[in-house]
Amino acid sequence: MIIDLLEIQNTLQELLKAHVPPLQIRKDNENVFEVAGTKEAMQGKQKVDGFYFASVVPKPKDIRLYYFPIYTHVDQFFLSAELQKCLKGKSCFHIKKLTPELQVEIKAMIEKGVHVYEKDDLI
Repeated sequence: MIIDLLEIQNTLQELLKAHVPPLQIRKDNENVFEVAGTKEAMQGKQKVDGFYFASVVPKPKDIRLYYFPIYTHVDQFFLSAELQKCLKGKSCFHIKKLTPELQVEIKAMIEKGVHVYEKDDLI
């Protein structure tokens, strides 16, 4: 189990980087790591260069994973009780410790989000 916040942050970023491309890194600094699609798309009423996908944001007590596919395609995702406990709001996961099972589930969730967004021509 990973409890070091920097290690959790790096692990989550690597899980997202595994999907570049079709995702692109939009921001990568000490405050935020953000990935989005590479195609022009409508996000709400605004045309964007790449549809937002996810962010990893370090906080003092946890690492936040903002994961947009679970918001836009909520019916496509089923979360374990462990991952459900981390979900605050509709698309923000507060991760304080990363068990091997949780890491596998987050990896699969990211892969599924990429697949869903590719199918809907968003990335």
